[in-house]
Amino acid sequence: MIKTSIRNKLIVLLLIITIVPFGSSIVITYLYTKNSIEEQVVAESKNLLYQGKVNLESYINELDDLTLSLYNNPDFINFMRNPDQGDDYLTIGIVKNVVQTILYTGDTINGVRISFRDEDRVIKATKRSNVIFSSKKNEEDKEAFLRAERSPYNMYIEPDFPQKENEIKRSRNIVTIHRAFRNIPDDEVLAYISLEIYPDKIINLSRNLYTGEKEEFYLLTPGGEMIYSSDLDVTDDQNNQKWIKRIVGEEKSEGTMEWKEDGFNGVIMYDQLPLSAGGWILAKRVSYANLYESAFSVAKINILFGILGLTLVVLATLFVSFKITSPIRVLLRNIQEVEKGNMDVRLPAFGSDEIGLLGVRFQQMIERINTLINREYKLELENKNNQLKVLQSQINPHFLYNALQSIGTVALKNKVPQVYTLITYLSKIMRYGMNMEEDMVPLDKEINYTKAFLLLQKERFGDHLDYRITVEEGVREAQVPKMILQPIIENYFKHGFDIRDGVGRIELDCRSVDDHLIITVRDNGIGVTTQRLEEVHDHFKAAALNKIGESTNIGLKNVYVRLKLYYDDQAALHLENSDEGGFKVTMELPIEREDE
Repeated sequence: MIKTSIRNKLIVLLLIITIVPFGSSIVITYLYTKNSIEEQVVAESKNLLYQGKVNLESYINELDDLTLSLYNNPDFINFMRNPDQGDDYLTIGIVKNVVQTILYTGDTINGVRISFRDEDRVIKATKRSNVIFSSKKNEEDKEAFLRAERSPYNMYIEPDFPQKENEIKRSRNIVTIHRAFRNIPDDEVLAYISLEIYPDKIINLSRNLYTGEKEEFYLLTPGGEMIYSSDLDVTDDQNNQKWIKRIVGEEKSEGTMEWKEDGFNGVIMYDQLPLSAGGWILAKRVSYANLYESAFSVAKINILFGILGLTLVVLATLFVSFKITSPIRVLLRNIQEVEKGNMDVRLPAFGSDEIGLLGVRFQQMIERINTLINREYKLELENKNNQLKVLQSQINPHFLYNALQSIGTVALKNKVPQVYTLITYLSKIMRYGMNMEEDMVPLDKEINYTKAFLLLQKERFGDHLDYRITVEEGVREAQVPKMILQPIIENYFKHGFDIRDGVGRIELDCRSVDDHLIITVRDNGIGVTTQRLEEVHDHFKAAALNKIGESTNIGLKNVYVRLKLYYDDQAALHLENSDEGGFKVTMELPIEREDE
């Protein structure tokens, strides 16, 4: 019952066509929103990293230009070439002035040092002390000086220690820019100029490149050492932080990658400063949880509205299903009662829609069936009585044939052959008409019967009647309804023969056209008026609908109904007045019936 119930099928169908689109919409919306947000965040982060890279590069280049500006001072260059000859007060003053100019050019510069390569001489100054000429070198700077000397840009940036978020220590340097000062145009290194930089501006620039607790930002050296970290728990240990090693080993200077190790699951974007500006790496990490937070919010809203919508849809589906199927179930119960023989069923009103109309029609059908059953019962009783009467008055056809044969024999004995011929024609006609075992006959047999009928009429009217029969050889074996011609020809003698002009003529023509048998019966009567033709066609329609009409033209009506019975719409009957005068009847029959 569950599988065959239209109610259950309708409920399942409606639920499928509502749940599937709603569920698909939620999933597609979530996926699209997630991908869109990911692309948007990645694009914004890459743009932000690029802007931060430009700002850091500009800042470092600005500091580097301070050391390059020393090449524009001839007195300072002469001193660097011959420091032993520059002990006079004028030269010392020039050197102090140059050092202090660099020191106070930028707010973030904490100190300036000039370390001569071949001599143990150092010139240094900070914002807390004056310019000091010393003979004590810092041995810890040798490695940094060597890197600056080997660099194609004569510059090396040395971060002194990792700087964590909210740990700005102004008393200690975070960055030292070392420049190898060469004896231009020679390659000889005269000294090393070191700028000690406060971390403030670098920290501020870094803070502008990420969002609070949702994103992480790191500033790394080209070797992977941590310069700045927004997360206190992340160090530059590349054994535990494999993503740092991965970025440092990348050939590309910028890119994006997904990462699911080291306790992090998300997207990492990175960009790198040019080597001329230190080659620092800017890296930004965004976890999927923060990345898809907006998508999750949108998905939750969609799911909430989806559940609400689905609830309404399910309720509406159940309501519609029960509303539609309840009347059908009532109809089914009543049909089952009718199957059991209970014809006294009464249906409630189902409304004015299609189902309500179906209920009304079903009730009318049951009432009509009851009426027909009562009528058939009465007709059957009447039929039994009529059969008894018919049996009482029935004449044995063989007795009639034998009687006609005896009369014909007497006519021959009395030398009246004409009477014998007429009796023979009559016998053929009666034998043909009373043979109830066949309803379809060959056309040739129907033509012979028609000839016998016309010969009797010819004997009756003599020279006042003339007839002609033309039959195409190829259609003689075509099957036609029995006695289909006699009512049409007899109609002429009933309505047209007595009011003719001159000799009465009737023509019968049978031929084939496009797999159809065309039978034409034409007479020379006065024809039929247009109004009368319309009445005849109306009688045909009434007969086709089994409606009782007038008895006029019962022969033509019989022919029309039989053609409809045997051929349905494959046959046609045309009635018209001939152009030469008289009436013409044309029958168009298929030579082979489709349902034969």
